[in-house]
Amino acid sequence: MLVTLNNLQPKKGNKKRRRIGRGSGSGRGTYAGRGMKGQKSRTGGKGGLKVMGLKQTILKLQKQKGMKRQSPSFSVVNIKTLEKRFTDGQIIDRQRLVEAGLLEKTTKYVKILGDGKMSKKFTVKAAAFSQSAKEKIEEAGGKTVKETKKPGSKSKKVK
Repeated sequence: MLVTLNNLQPKKGNKKRRRIGRGSGSGRGTYAGRGMKGQKSRTGGKGGLKVMGLKQTILKLQKQKGMKRQSPSFSVVNIKTLEKRFTDGQIIDRQRLVEAGLLEKTTKYVKILGDGKMSKKFTVKAAAFSQSAKEKIEEAGGKTVKETKKPGSKSKKVK
């Protein structure tokens, strides 16, 4: 077949770009697909939160109440629970409490409260103790050790 200008065709897969606003013959004449009047018909009028209904989406979202807490929140354990779950002379720390199922793995700070009676000797390591818990543990012959560093943080090596 003879190739002439009237039977030339573009390569398959190449599509012509739609040329908007180039007169009536382009198929997108008069208002160029922008409608008649209003913010979206003007140049630079599509910006802001009106794009794709974003403003409505934001308005539907629930507002967050209150403020974020700055001080750490403590998970609490009573001494009566320690009395039941652990044997005499054990060292109890956050890791042991997690293994015993008294705390979740994600718990960072533990506070020991003084509800119950204490008869066993324990060395208890925690971030905080209530006054009554501290007295009962020491009265039974145990020790209370206050943890100061955050759990999971590595101590710096001194050269």
